[in-house]
Amino acid sequence: MKILYVTTIGSTMGFFTELIRELYQQGHMVEIACNAAVADVPEIYRELGCKVHQISCTRSPIHKGTIVAVRELRKLVSENHYDIVHCHTPIAAMCTRLACRPLRKKGLKVFYTAHGFHFYKGAPLKNWLLYYPVEWICAWWTDVLITINKEDYARAKKHMHAGRVEYIPGVGVDTKKFSAHLLSEAERAATRRGLGIPKDSFVLLSVGELHPRKNHKVVIDALTELHDPNIAYLIAGDGELRGSYQKQIDENGLSDSIKLLGYRSDIAELCQIADCFVHPSVREGLGIAPLEGMASGLPLISAKINGILDYTEDGKTGCCVDPRSVDEMKAAVMKMYSDRAFREECGKHNTEAVKAFSMEESLKAMEQIYRVDMQ
Repeated sequence: MKILYVTTIGSTMGFFTELIRELYQQGHMVEIACNAAVADVPEIYRELGCKVHQISCTRSPIHKGTIVAVRELRKLVSENHYDIVHCHTPIAAMCTRLACRPLRKKGLKVFYTAHGFHFYKGAPLKNWLLYYPVEWICAWWTDVLITINKEDYARAKKHMHAGRVEYIPGVGVDTKKFSAHLLSEAERAATRRGLGIPKDSFVLLSVGELHPRKNHKVVIDALTELHDPNIAYLIAGDGELRGSYQKQIDENGLSDSIKLLGYRSDIAELCQIADCFVHPSVREGLGIAPLEGMASGLPLISAKINGILDYTEDGKTGCCVDPRSVDEMKAAVMKMYSDRAFREECGKHNTEAVKAFSMEESLKAMEQIYRVDMQ
């Protein structure tokens, strides 16, 4: 079969390397359409021989590139005779389904993986007013709508008129990579020392871009109030809030204990030097980073929000908190800091619980979904 993957920007394709590798091994042809000029696809796709088509899609629904992308996609799909077009990310998915609407009459199948609807329980009203109508309308032109959390699955089953609605346990976590013992005690101490963290500090770790949605500020605010020099906080990621976060850290005399590490490719190693993983997001489709923390055997301090609640439970995976509450974050940090037995119990639970969200389970679920349309 000939399959086209569509995303807004190329870097999003990093989530699908194993699935596409598997499709190639089964003899299928896979091509990609995205705005690679903004962020290119991972090199592995060119090594596999995937053809990459440039489209003008942007992350803004009102950008002129969105209209252009619809025309580009319709021409691309018309000329290349794909069997399946599989779209991801809200704007690219809207463009794709608009473009492919008339082509479905000729046998084209349109798949859409929703990596977390922007409308959810507790979402701002503007999200419901903007995104819900678009998704509801576009679902009529979707043969298979794939969701990655249970709240979205339930809502899609009830309200979205797609041909089929399916659930998969996320895009898959490489549990083997994160469960491996990568560092000896000496290496662990040396890595901490290299980051300017005393070897006996209690280390919190977050992974994610410095963006309001990821909400690292609630942790920084909590640590500002606690002001305990024995508690360190590492944030791996970069983004628009780096300057304001660094200013707050410096002004409160916390530069020795809160470190903005920027983009890192050694997340598995960072998990090895941490004592607790913190994920304070205000919205997530599912959240890969906390699952990687779980696979590393770390307890979690996690937000009580859609997606993350699919695999977290207060007292079992760690502490679940209101992501807007500095007081709840402070209490959770102190619980983890002071109760080693609790941390260890949660860590053991997490290494088992995360297996349901492994790469193997995700690939198995996706293969079953594809198999229905490949027969």
